[in-house]
Amino acid sequence: MIKKQSKFIVAIRCIALLVCVVSFRHHKSLADWPQFRGLNSAGIGSGSPPIKFSADQNQRWKVEVGVGHSSPCIVGPYLFVTSYDEARKTLAVTCLEKASGKLAWKNEIQVKQFEKGHPSFNPASSTPTSDGERVVAYFGSYGLVCYDIAGKLMWEIKMPMTKSFGGNATSPAIVGDRVILYRGNYVDHFLLAVNKRTGEEEWRVAQEEEFTGEMACTACPIVAGDQLIIHSARSIQAYQLESGTKSWEMKCATTGTSTPVLVGDEVLVAAWNKMGEPSLRPEFPSFENLLGKHDRNDDGFINRGEFPDLWIFHRPDGMEAPMNGAKIRFDRADQDKDSKLSANEWSRQLKVIEKFRANYQTHGILAIPLKSEGMLGVDQVRTLETQGISEVPSPVSDGEFLYFVKNGGILSCLEIATGKRVYRKRTGGKGTHYASPLIADDRIYCTAGEGKISVISTGENPEILAVNDMKEEVFATPAIVDGIIYVRTHSALFAFGEEVAK
Repeated sequence: MIKKQSKFIVAIRCIALLVCVVSFRHHKSLADWPQFRGLNSAGIGSGSPPIKFSADQNQRWKVEVGVGHSSPCIVGPYLFVTSYDEARKTLAVTCLEKASGKLAWKNEIQVKQFEKGHPSFNPASSTPTSDGERVVAYFGSYGLVCYDIAGKLMWEIKMPMTKSFGGNATSPAIVGDRVILYRGNYVDHFLLAVNKRTGEEEWRVAQEEEFTGEMACTACPIVAGDQLIIHSARSIQAYQLESGTKSWEMKCATTGTSTPVLVGDEVLVAAWNKMGEPSLRPEFPSFENLLGKHDRNDDGFINRGEFPDLWIFHRPDGMEAPMNGAKIRFDRADQDKDSKLSANEWSRQLKVIEKFRANYQTHGILAIPLKSEGMLGVDQVRTLETQGISEVPSPVSDGEFLYFVKNGGILSCLEIATGKRVYRKRTGGKGTHYASPLIADDRIYCTAGEGKISVISTGENPEILAVNDMKEEVFATPAIVDGIIYVRTHSALFAFGEEVAK
């Protein structure tokens, strides 16, 4: 009886999620994948994609689509991706026939230069959005551009080239009659709504939070009824879709990287910051320990050549990624500039670092009521988990459980109603994770940056069903439509589906 009741609750929650998705109003088919992570960025695929796939198994087609990290956008018979050509200094929007991968059209944009970012960033990292009549793409090096479904330019909005440490990989969304873009960088920082037919600005909200180098601001806007929700710089915010009037805001220590999901009457957000967990904040040795291990000339000081690598913050999982943390700089610790550290200088340096670390609140999986108002306090929000939080990948939910994956291929599952951690396990993928997990046919598809895609059963008793090796790095989140999983590696786009018996 308890098991039946649990299934009934899951069904009700899934219906509630679908109601939110359908209220998005900008698509006719639940089989479309109209923006980053599909309908309302929920990460839920349709049909039954294959469990095992490779170049020799269940491959429908493979095509080269140019260099880029954007995910596929799929509406009706067409698939859209973006790319860039460094040598020719061009950006591109490409339209393919979904069934065959055949090129329908490709439009290129000439630029003088590309925006810069983290070594893992790509100037074509933003996923396009489409409503079946038009496709809209965003490039931090150019701005917004809109084509009709045949590839004819409808409008464009040129913007100053963005400047940020990570690169502006945010993706737009078509919501009703508007295109919504959240853009955060040093040049400008705003939430924008424009008419999808004309490109005319309807409203713009300047963001008050000062942009800093640690902010990513890459989350895609989502909607819940008449509310627009964004995961922004150090906050989660809700706005009235019609007017751009702010409904509520929750301040938190976050880089604004991952896209939230709706479950029931709450929005769930993975708020991550570089010092949110003890594992990200290595302990520092005492001066006596420094001397014991590194004072090679026994002079009672630590000189520049003896100073070891010590991390202010560091990602222990995903160490192969470039710019994986920040080290203590010898020249800052050496306050009298005599090229050697004394006990007093080391003590002062540790106090400075601890004061710096204290400015960061603990991050976590936050559950925020959709019917909130004004500035929210911590007592108005449920914190479901504070450990193992995803840095880049967005969470995904089946209505009862929330799943999220962090660097190292560590998948966590929470029971949403109680916040109870159901499990934490390794997926079989390793290293840094950029792509977000997806759910289709009661299976989770987790993609590691190294190119391994693990397929795991949903629920409280997970089973790793397969680990598929693409033999190449994969940073783009796949798309799943009508039982086909579309995977973009660094060199090509693949379509995998169960082989049809002849």
